Formats: sequence, structure tokens, C-alpha cells
Amino acid sequence: MTDKITLFWFRQDLRISDNPGLFEAAKRGPVMPIYILEEDILNSFKRGSASKWWLNQSLAMLNKALNNNLNLYKGNPKDLLLEIIQKNYIEAVFWNTCFTPWHLKKDDEIIACLEGKGIKSYCFNASLLWDPSKILKKEGSFYKVFTPFYQQGCLRSLSPRYPLPTPEKLILIKDNVNPTTLSDLNLLTSKKWYQSLALHWKVGEKAAQNKLESFLDQGLQGYKEGRNYPAQFHTSRLSPYLHFGEISPNQVWHAIQSKNLYPGLEKDVESFLRELGWREFSSYLLYHFPTLPDENFQSKFNDFPWEENKSLLKAWQKGQTGYPLVDAGMRELWQTGYMHNRVRMVVASFLVKNLLLHWRYGADWFWDCLIDADLANNSASWQWVAGSGADASPYFRIFNPVLQGKKFDPKGEYTCQYVPELKSLPKKYLFNPWDAPAEILKSAGVVLGQNYPYPIVDLKQSRLRALKAFKMISK
Repeated sequence: MTDKITLFWFRQDLRISDNPGLFEAAKRGPVMPIYILEEDILNSFKRGSASKWWLNQSLAMLNKALNNNLNLYKGNPKDLLLEIIQKNYIEAVFWNTCFTPWHLKKDDEIIACLEGKGIKSYCFNASLLWDPSKILKKEGSFYKVFTPFYQQGCLRSLSPRYPLPTPEKLILIKDNVNPTTLSDLNLLTSKKWYQSLALHWKVGEKAAQNKLESFLDQGLQGYKEGRNYPAQFHTSRLSPYLHFGEISPNQVWHAIQSKNLYPGLEKDVESFLRELGWREFSSYLLYHFPTLPDENFQSKFNDFPWEENKSLLKAWQKGQTGYPLVDAGMRELWQTGYMHNRVRMVVASFLVKNLLLHWRYGADWFWDCLIDADLANNSASWQWVAGSGADASPYFRIFNPVLQGKKFDPKGEYTCQYVPELKSLPKKYLFNPWDAPAEILKSAGVVLGQNYPYPIVDLKQSRLRALKAFKMISK
């Protein structure tokens, strides 16, 4: 082999279409596509079990799309890149940037190392609509409130680039010396909990495109209001595909924006694009505030009197709180690796405000169970609900799971799907079964304390306790 090879390093961009780094690498000639499972990530930020399952499936689908030419490795990226370069005729290395602070720091080290070896490196943005380093206020500081960030920082800057096509000519090179297989990455746990996830999800770039098309055809109309109702199909469920880069935010943005031409969809389009803006804002906050996953954005919360109660935490995790909407959400999470966004806010509020347990406990559980676990989104969202984050929910906003259930799941379809032991209860008592007369409970086959728990906390008392605690640090 005498032809110079370009190395393309897949990361959170597991797709072939609209992949800027791959698109440019392919112009140079033969490309050796690689994926490195990094082993030197901080333990607390290693992928959770559900996320590992998705990654395993996604890599398998990507390898198939590349005609079995995806080269897999496991270890330290800098060391492995040098090793691959030494064994092959590598002229340059291309990759798409991961915008987490430690990835950026490692990238700088890798770029310097490659430069010292005479190897050129080229980095591109394939995961965000706007570069977080370039969205700043006039005086040069970064935004801490979403609305001005989105309206003044993002929408008034350059529009998101249009998606790139699949490379016209892609000559792929296999590293035949590398023995690593997908199973060697050990992404699947021995408990095989992940098997239930396969019943609910199809993984990969093609599945992502199909999901987008399905949403455009069936879910976008009525999205602005319908997205709040968990039993309705007005959410895109694109978050895991976006996280793993099986579809780009640019592809989604422009596909949604094209629907603006259809009368009656303007508000739905605007509402959905705004949600993509929230995704950008979370990444933006993590970029400018690297300690977001484990430190309060607002330092006054360092003095907040959080409780420590393992039994309450376990009841929340297992969907045994005695509050049907909360339990439905937590069981949906365990069974599917996903939870409707409205319900995410309810269960999060219940944990940090009614149970007064630290938001990190919730963030850790979501991190392990969510297939769309994204460090920026997870951290920013939990801090938002807790009140400790940027542009956070006010401390006195405490979601009432009974009222939320009656308002957003009025027929009980979502709740009964995941809490079937209550399906025979009249809807009047579905979200507050403790109020049902004994004869109603008996006829519905519900025995509180046996086949469905009593509430683990009183809503009114826990709300007053939370307000008192929040006022202590608000002085």
C-alpha cells in the first residue's frame, strides 16, 4: 500500500450523511474510518447501561453502512491514534468536535501531539447548530438566560448551515491488523436488562431518518400543545438519535423549518425549533461552565438543606411512590429507556422538592437509565428543576403530580399503561387512589399498601417544607 490514507475518527456523529468531517476527508482519497471507545473518561461520566446498549447497536448499524469497514478500538485516543498512524500511511486525521470541556482539552493535546509528528488534523462541528464559543453578548460575556441566548445570540447570527449530502465517492480502508470486535468493547451488561429496550427502539441512521419523517407526517401538526400530553404522539423522540449523531441537528432544523410554508403549522414549527434551541443552550452552558454536572450553577444552593433518605430514593427509582403519574414515568424509564418530557419535569420536581433529595441523585439515575442520556441536557435540566441552574425554574414552582396527571393524562391512558394495577379505578380516583372509597378500591382490585403503595410523602406538607427550605437560601 502506497496511497496516503486519511484517518476519520467517528465520535458522537455515527452517520454518513451530513457528516462534515467525513465529507471533507472523502475528498482527499482513501479513508480509514475508526471508532475509539475511550477508557480514560472520568468514572462518574462513563456511559450508563441504556446508553451503552444504544451505542452497541449504533456501531453495528454504522459498520453495516460502511460495508463492514469500521475499525474499532478501545483505550486512550491519543495513544491509539499514534499507533494507528505508525502502522499505516496516514497523512491526516479528521474528526468532528465534541464540545464537552474535557473532550476539547484532549483534542488540543491530540492536535499538538499530531503536529509534532508532522500529521495534520482537521476538526469540524457536526453536533450543534451554533458554535458555543461564538455566541456571546456584545460585551463578550456568555449568556445565562435562555430567551436572549436564543433570540439575540442564535437567531440573529448566521443561520444553521444546510445539511451536506453523503460523500459521492467513499473509498474505505480496513485495518486488518486490528483484532478488536464490537463484542470486545463490552458494551452490553450481563443482566440483559437492555433486551426490553429493543422492543421499543430501532437504532441507526436510517431509523433516525424514518423517525424524523414520521414526526413530520404525524406529530408536528399540533406539536405546540400536544407535546405536553404523554399519551399523544406529538413528541419527535429524536433525542437519542441526536445524542449519538445518527441524525444532525441541521438535518432536523431544516426539515422542520421547511414545514413553515404550510398554513397552520407556523406555531408548531416555531415551538419545535425553540426546543432545539434549548438543546443548544444546555451544551452552551456546559461549554462555558464545565462543572455543571456536579456543581450548583448558583452557589447559594451549596447551603441548601438536602435530605438523605435511601428508602425514599429507591421508591422513586422503582416507581413505587404512591403517586401514579410519578410511578408511570419512572416505570416508563426503566422499561423503555425513555420518559416523556412533561413527565420528566414532574418526577424531577417530586424528587428535589417533595422528597427534598439532591438533584444529583436524580441526574445519576437518569444518566444510567436513559438511552438519550446527554451530559449537557441531563445536568442543565436537573439544575433547572432544582432551581440551582441558569435561568432556572423558580423555587416556588412545585409540580403537583395529581393535578398534572388529571390535566395532561385526562383519560389515564399513559398512566394505566405503566401502572396497570390501577387501570380499573374510575378516572376520578386514578391519580389520587387514597381518596377512593373502600368499595371502589375493592371493585377495582386495588389494595393500598399491598398491590399499590400508599403515598410515601404528603404533598401539602412536603411542599411547605420545600418552600421553607428554599426561602432559607433566598434571603
